[in-house]
Parts: sequence; C-alpha cells; structure tokens
Amino acid sequence: MIAFRHRLIFVTFTLAWLLYIDRIAISTAKSSITGAFALTDTQFGWALSAFALGYALSQIPAGMIVDRFGPRLVLGGLVAIWSLFTGLTGLAAGLVSLLVIRALFGMAEAGAWPACARAFYSWLPPGERGFAKSVNMSGSRLGSAFALPAVAWLITALGWQAAFWVLAAAGLVWAGCWYFWFRDTPEEKSGFSPEERSFLAANRGGSNAVEKPLPLGQLFRLQGIWLMMGQYFASNFTFFFCLTWLFPMMQKTYHLDPVTTGFYSAIPLLCGAAGAWSGGVAGDALWRRGAGVNARKWPAMFGFALSAVGVVAALWCRTPLAMAVVLGIAIYGSDMTLPTSWAYVIDVSKNHSGAMGGAMNMAGNLGSFVTSLAWPYLLAATGSTTPFFIAAAVLNVLGLLFWSRARAARG
Repeated sequence: MIAFRHRLIFVTFTLAWLLYIDRIAISTAKSSITGAFALTDTQFGWALSAFALGYALSQIPAGMIVDRFGPRLVLGGLVAIWSLFTGLTGLAAGLVSLLVIRALFGMAEAGAWPACARAFYSWLPPGERGFAKSVNMSGSRLGSAFALPAVAWLITALGWQAAFWVLAAAGLVWAGCWYFWFRDTPEEKSGFSPEERSFLAANRGGSNAVEKPLPLGQLFRLQGIWLMMGQYFASNFTFFFCLTWLFPMMQKTYHLDPVTTGFYSAIPLLCGAAGAWSGGVAGDALWRRGAGVNARKWPAMFGFALSAVGVVAALWCRTPLAMAVVLGIAIYGSDMTLPTSWAYVIDVSKNHSGAMGGAMNMAGNLGSFVTSLAWPYLLAATGSTTPFFIAAAVLNVLGLLFWSRARAARG
C-alpha cells in the first residue's frame, strides 16, 4: 500500500500541473487576445505583469493565512477562486478588464506553494522534503510543457475564450477533491497505517501546532530569509521568460505555426522538470549522508552556474531547435535550485514555513514581474535580445553567491 505522505506528493504534483496550465494559457493565446483587443506587445506585457505583481504582493499574506488556518481549507478555497478567474479571462472585454482579472487571478494563486510547504512540514520528514518539492516543481514544468501545444490545439478547436472555461472547470473539480481528501495533520487523518503514523510522529522534526501569524518585523528577521528572497528573484527572472515570452518570441522569430511553436517552447520546460527532480534527489541524498546545509547549497549553486551558461549561449542561436536546447540547459539549471530552496525554508522556519515561503516566493515573482516588462521594453529600446540575456546571466551569478552564504538551521 502506498503511504499517505507519498500519495500527498502525487496530489501536489497534479496541483502543480493545474497551476501552471492555467498560468501559461494566456501566453499560448497571445495572438488571439492581442488580435481581439488590438494590443501591442508592451500592453500585453502589462497583462502578464499584472498577474506576476498580484501574485507576488499576496505571497506573505497568503503564507500567513495558511499557517493560521491550514492548507486544507485555504488551498481548496484558493484553487476554486483562481479557477473562477481563469474562466473570467475568457470574458475579458479589453485591456483594462484583462489587467484586473489577471491581477486577481495572481492573488488567488499566491497561496499554492506556501500551502504545499506547510503541508509537507506536517507530513514529511526532513530527508524527504527535497524530493517532494522536486516532484512538486517538476509537475509545474510538465504542466507548462503540456499546456503549450495542448492549449494551442484547444484554442484552434474551440476558440480562446472556451479554452479558459474548460480549464476553469478542471480546477473546480480539483478543489472539491482536495477538501474532502486531505487533512492538515496526521493526527486528524484516518485510514492510513499505524506504522506510518508512528514514523511521522518520530521523524517529522517539529510540532504541528498552529501558529499565530508572525509580525512582519519578525518574519524578515528569520534566518536566511533575505538570501532566499534574493536567489529566488534571480531564478524566477530566467524561468518566467520561458513561461511568458518564449512562445511568442519563437513564433515570431522563426515564423512557426502555433502547435509547432508549442512543441519547441515545451523543450525548456521539460528540461526544467528534469532539473527539479535532479536538484531534489541530489539534495535529499546529500542530506541522508550527513551533508547538512550543503545538501541544500550545492545543488542550487551548481544549478545557477549552469543556468548562467545557458542564457549566455542563447545569444548565438540561429534556429528554433538551438534556442530551445540552450534555454533547456538554462531552465534545467535554474529549476535545480527550486526544491532545495523550499526544503531550506521548511528546515529553518518550521511552523512558519508558509510565511517564509510566501516571502521568498514574493521576491521570486517580483522577478517575474520585471521579466514580463523587461523583455518587450528592452527589445523595443535596443532592437536586440542581448541586454535581456546578459541581465539574466548576471542574476544567475548573483543567485549562486547568495546561496554560498546560506547557513545551517538553528535549533
């Protein structure tokens, strides 16, 4: 029989699919939306950034709410709400309504990763958290990779509005299933083995007690929080390009049809899934061998170095396959950093992992906000992709340096 905690990992994998399919659908629908509303690339960039800003600014409140009320209620409610806004995207009437809907959609999605972190703290021992986050994060990349050609096909078959309505329906089903199946702690859950219950009680590494929200002053004094925020900003700057501008860039630059563009654009995201698995598995293996904080640091530092190499190599690509491959190297590296980032947050903040994870994810998605606007504005100002890719390389090097200063959890 599969242990309940391992079933939980799989269920959060499906959540990650849903999260990123809903998120990337707008990029796949760019041509249809900009044509329908007569938008420029910079205006569409603001629509993308509205999501990123709403998502970023809601991270800390969402994390605190998760710590206070638990991931069962909060995550179920948030998935239902963001699914409604996914459907409302198909009812947008122009730029202003699109901006509002996407900002509210981002705010609703903000609690997803903090809720997963809090659930993993309650249900997983430290030596399994990196692997769990690697599965979690690989689901987001596989979901994105699947969405690019699949949503392109759905838009072709049903139209872009109906595609968003189909995605909304899938999310509402997921939210209902989660609420009826999950419980916040092993003590509340029935129907799993006494052996697993005893194992979790002995190996979880902390108490499940519900915590009052941390005052902001205390939150920003948690160990390592500024380092984690800085490196996550750097990681998201690279990744969010592939989630937003890669599809339209590939389609325009190489004159591809939507479905072919989707397959090329999926390559970096598939590489990201492999990178997330590699980072999490390597980190947990190092942890079990007694590497301590280095189990979190070494995979992340290697990943940032690899990502810097990939984005620099993008400057010399002349074919869609070459661009997809070198960006695949970059996203493989940047996604190696993700499971170790979340595992480190859980290690050091314990019952406050929702709040600290929210702060880290807030900084990361401020990086996403910058990416959404940096690409079209730099391209318009310089006529070249070079400044953007150089900026991404510099941020990857900074991410490596931030990780080099991370220290072991206290207590």
